[in-house]
Amino acid sequence: MNTSKYPLISDQISRPALEVVLTELEAVLARGTAGAICEFGCYIGTTSLFIRRLIGDQKEFHAYDSFEGLPAKDAHDQSAAGIDFRAGELAVSKKQFLEQFRKANLRSPITHKAWFDDLTAQDVPDKIAFAFLDGDFYGSILTSLRLVWPRLSDGGSIAVDDYRRETLPGVERAITDFMQGKAYRLRYAHNIAIITKA
Repeated sequence: MNTSKYPLISDQISRPALEVVLTELEAVLARGTAGAICEFGCYIGTTSLFIRRLIGDQKEFHAYDSFEGLPAKDAHDQSAAGIDFRAGELAVSKKQFLEQFRKANLRSPITHKAWFDDLTAQDVPDKIAFAFLDGDFYGSILTSLRLVWPRLSDGGSIAVDDYRRETLPGVERAITDFMQGKAYRLRYAHNIAIITKA
């Protein structure tokens, strides 16, 4: 997908990182992978808009966010380089998020307003073809993986933002801890990790 035709409405993802996410999503769609598309941590909708443009109406699309900004860090997230990431930052309302779709003349996703820790298996589709996880912190990524991995279809994949980013060390730690003992493949580019079942 050529992303240059459309603006990035926030600085929360770079265009090269966005290309990694969308290229993987295109591959999942090309394989005819069964299941819905999920995004955990959507902020104002920068990536969400591109996901919708790419999938059109061919897949159910679920977006999850607290819409109350970042949660508190835990010990896994501590980094001298990441002092700017504080609880409550990056807060936008659900209304502001949905407004971006209206302005872009795109159908909004099925939008879930909740802290990830409050979500249960019933809040997530039975089958997931592709998930984009942008929870920034250890707990958020760990919880997202717990919700997504058991439902990931064969041929599906998970893209995780901020992998191996000095400012957000909890992301890589969460992946390492959760994936221990599981059969999987991981590759990354532009701080986006792509996880697939082995």
